[in-house]
Amino acid sequence: MLTKAIHTILIANRGEIALRVIRSAKEMGIRTVAIYSDVDKNMPFVKLADLAVGIGGQSSKESYLDMDKVMKVCLEQKVDAVHPGYGFLSENPVFAERLEKEGIRLIGPSSYSMKIMGDKLSSKEAVKKFDVPVIPGSAGAVTHYNEVKEIAKKTGYPVLIKASAGGGGKGMRVVNSDDELESAFERATGEAEASFGNGAVFVEKYVINPKHIEFQIMADMHGSVVHLFERDCSVQRRHQKVVEEAPSMVLDEALRKKMGECAVNVAKACNYVGAGTVEFMLDSDKNFYFLEMNTRLQVEHPVTEMITGLDLVKEQIKVARGEKLSFSQEDLKINGHAIEVRVCAEDVANDFAPDNGIIKYYNTPKGLGIRVDDGFEQGGEVSMFYDSMIAKLIVHGKTREEAIAKMQSAISQYTIVGVKTTLNFAQFVLKHEEFLNGSYGTSFIANNFKKEDLLDGKNNEAVALLAAWLQSRNKSDVKKYASLTYQKAWKQRIKE
Repeated sequence: MLTKAIHTILIANRGEIALRVIRSAKEMGIRTVAIYSDVDKNMPFVKLADLAVGIGGQSSKESYLDMDKVMKVCLEQKVDAVHPGYGFLSENPVFAERLEKEGIRLIGPSSYSMKIMGDKLSSKEAVKKFDVPVIPGSAGAVTHYNEVKEIAKKTGYPVLIKASAGGGGKGMRVVNSDDELESAFERATGEAEASFGNGAVFVEKYVINPKHIEFQIMADMHGSVVHLFERDCSVQRRHQKVVEEAPSMVLDEALRKKMGECAVNVAKACNYVGAGTVEFMLDSDKNFYFLEMNTRLQVEHPVTEMITGLDLVKEQIKVARGEKLSFSQEDLKINGHAIEVRVCAEDVANDFAPDNGIIKYYNTPKGLGIRVDDGFEQGGEVSMFYDSMIAKLIVHGKTREEAIAKMQSAISQYTIVGVKTTLNFAQFVLKHEEFLNGSYGTSFIANNFKKEDLLDGKNNEAVALLAAWLQSRNKSDVKKYASLTYQKAWKQRIKE
């Protein structure tokens, strides 16, 4: 494909990822166009873009998922390319096809690649031809729970019923016995239909408490494909990641090489172009199995950037322009260790229920090796209409131990008042023995976390408010308040 200049990029997203793309594009001298819903009109990404166009609506369906609205702005502004970020339309092959027809480049893969990898059944068939190991299970979609029973006889319980389309833990049920089959099957298919408009499910052996290891890949239009090493994303709640690190401490060089080569082959199996992520499950015996490929930039891409020194958004744009990768596999080296914590507006003690409201006070940590990718500012509103993530806190150290210590310090400096957040939960993870020794798996939260492990919500809010107040008076020691009740803490503040 011929090289094509990109002068204007439309960012079909919001929040921190929109800001992230805008900043990299500006550094490349590229004009940026943002779109925003009625809810987001005062968000920082709207202010930073060269041009921001309102598309109305409140919910995702009324705004960022409305292809007609997004395409209208693309054509009116004569954009050369669209960066979809992650979520919303980022893995929608119909949207990719519409852009292709208009001669607008998607900063991402082709609609063909999306279709192959967007369906877990077709993706498995594609990678098998490249000798990529897959989890034992059904050869295709199952239509009755009795089919699940037959598969379970071969693989043994537990098994996982899983939606063929989509992700994010929707349409997934773990089944431990014949008695649970019928109910689990009906719930999985119903949820898959409601979430993705496709009720197809398949079955595979359920590996208990595996590691979730994913490889970042980058491919150009000239046939070059490389991997940028792995990320360990095993700390998850409801199948969604909350803490990520790179590299994984459980992979030796031989296993890293083998898994990396498989990740590259997955990309080749669908003629992939751009940045993508190949996800694997790693069991306790170091056997690994292909899970899926995410045909977009991942939320956790900054940890890869920290250990490689690359700007993945800039690399995406270069590839979309038709440029060759400027590096080979041999050029890439792991530099130190990086950890990312997702800072979400959630009530951890209430089963991570989303929280919303106005951010009354906001102060981020700073220092060498500390990075905050956020989408909000003080006075901004965390809306009930969108994802609960406020920011991503990323640190880099020479060693894993240094990175953990730096993250613990950074979390203690991060102050958010007005909504409940996952920061205190992140501290719990970073100090837990299983995380420290690297033995944690995807069942880490289920096996180890109880809400009693955290300070109660009111006390947390009191300490956060006091931290903000003391900081304004150039004081920093708030540890003595941590054991006080909400009311007593405020009384102590008044005395001072």
